[in-house]
Amino acid sequence: MNDETQGYTDRAAPDIHPGAERTARRDEAVRAAVEQGLLGPGAPIAALLDVTGIRESAAALRAAFDAVTAPGTPVLHAFAVKASPLVPVLRLLHEEGIGAEVASPGELALARAAGVRPERTVLDAPAKTPAELREALALGIAVNADNPQELGRIDALMLPHSPKGMGGTPMASSRSPLGIRVNPQIGGGSIAALSTATATSKFGVALRDEGAREWVVRAFAERPWLTRLHAHTGSQGIPLSLLARGVAETYRLAEEINARLGRRQIDTLDIGGGLSVNFDSDATTPTYAQYARLLKEAVPGLFDGRYGLVTEFGRSMLAEQGTVVARVEYAKSAGGRPIAITHAGVQVATRTVYAPQSWPLRIAAYDGKGRPKSGPEVVQDVAGPACFAGDLLAEGCALPLLEQGDYAAALDTGAYYFAAHYAYNSLARPGIYGFVQDGAGGVAFATVRKPQTVAEIVAESGGAHAAALTTLRAPGGR
Repeated sequence: MNDETQGYTDRAAPDIHPGAERTARRDEAVRAAVEQGLLGPGAPIAALLDVTGIRESAAALRAAFDAVTAPGTPVLHAFAVKASPLVPVLRLLHEEGIGAEVASPGELALARAAGVRPERTVLDAPAKTPAELREALALGIAVNADNPQELGRIDALMLPHSPKGMGGTPMASSRSPLGIRVNPQIGGGSIAALSTATATSKFGVALRDEGAREWVVRAFAERPWLTRLHAHTGSQGIPLSLLARGVAETYRLAEEINARLGRRQIDTLDIGGGLSVNFDSDATTPTYAQYARLLKEAVPGLFDGRYGLVTEFGRSMLAEQGTVVARVEYAKSAGGRPIAITHAGVQVATRTVYAPQSWPLRIAAYDGKGRPKSGPEVVQDVAGPACFAGDLLAEGCALPLLEQGDYAAALDTGAYYFAAHYAYNSLARPGIYGFVQDGAGGVAFATVRKPQTVAEIVAESGGAHAAALTTLRAPGGR
């Protein structure tokens, strides 16, 4: 990972720490998981969440922006639910002062089940249906319209306060803060699939397209109830300089709109998330403090109290707090290279398996008792259980030699990895367990999600409808 991807200069180095405490907590948790039977021959894979680390991450985010915003500035940090769609995680973040950014009815339902209040929820989906919009407006959830057609649907729901000529069924006045998502079209980062501010990105109103900027200004002029502007430049692989540029472009547009309208109609800027995660070591870099300071330098007016702020971080909050641990079922070799066959592969690390150059993972080796394994490093492959050759967590990595009964831990997997399951080979979803130090030298665990059973796999795969196709007949057919 180069310095630009890390996104800051050496003058911010004091914020970067080695993560030694987090590493120690992880090692203790793996050992305790084996001792307590969460990992073993009958439970060959488990995901572990560092609850202390999650709390620290939330606190770091809040403190970073508190340090640069004017006193009294309304700030909502809305966690991107897609990064960890788990109700207990959302409840924990809610208690730590973090809201929810949702992109589907399912994510909204998860946030509500976790107790996140509507006024601390933001809906940003690119393909919102009329029913989803109506529900959000009825609840008072913030909505960022993605495009002119979607804004037309909102117009219909906001009658009689919409521009003349709009059709639709009126609804009661909505408490929802409403805005427009824009694409500043400033370019992408190192991972094309996660770059949302390119010339042809599917998200938002493309500001540099002919007539688009004027349309945005006119949309606000005609709708006094539009009070927010939203942009999200990208995610993993986006340097801080590009993130800051996207925020600066959004801020300038808000200033232009308010100046041309002669009133401070836009009162809140949603600057999205997108802070990259360092997958190279246990060091946290870049930090929220670095990003907030860079924004303060690049866009000072953003923090002078005239605008409320919304952020939508996801991966950067959770990635370093999670570990997927898998038992080595067999140890073999091929072509002179050792191969550890484990129970973690494409079903939990889909992006890594299919795009390893963009999504490499670090692997830590533990012995059969869950203790960090020592010994000379050996170049080896760490493979998953799926039936295709590319199912590899890591290829050619140097580790103490993994042997049958050992454990391989995929690090920094707390975001996306064990929450976004891929049901290849009908492999079961692993159990997820949060952990804390118990104050007596041990580790206490809580179940976040139970391991999926074989019966549940059958049920999800149409087990209740086994005869559905054999009994389906065309008239006069066999």
